[in-house]
Amino acid sequence: MTPTLPAPVAAYYAAKNRHDIDAMLAPFAPDATVLDEGETLRGHAAIRRWMEETTRKYRVTVAVAEVSEVDGRVLVAADVSGTFPGSPARLRFAFTLDGGRIARLEIG
Repeated sequence: MTPTLPAPVAAYYAAKNRHDIDAMLAPFAPDATVLDEGETLRGHAAIRRWMEETTRKYRVTVAVAEVSEVDGRVLVAADVSGTFPGSPARLRFAFTLDGGRIARLEIG
């Protein structure tokens, strides 16, 4: 059984698995923030650069394993595969949604 994801999160993962940068960025609010590997990215331009770089470098695909909601955040555990050391790995994603858009994404 596939866990149920809110629409913007489902759209992000579907696009990520197709390596479609425009579609990956579409669910994010214009002033969204992404925290990944100790780096904080703000706004569409910075998030797009991060998406382009990580997609080119790692060719990641994601299989969602668990979904929960805690303190207004959507928490996702997913099996991530790609061309990075230690692949595949189970990563945790914390999404904050606002007005049907992704306002914040923390990856750990």
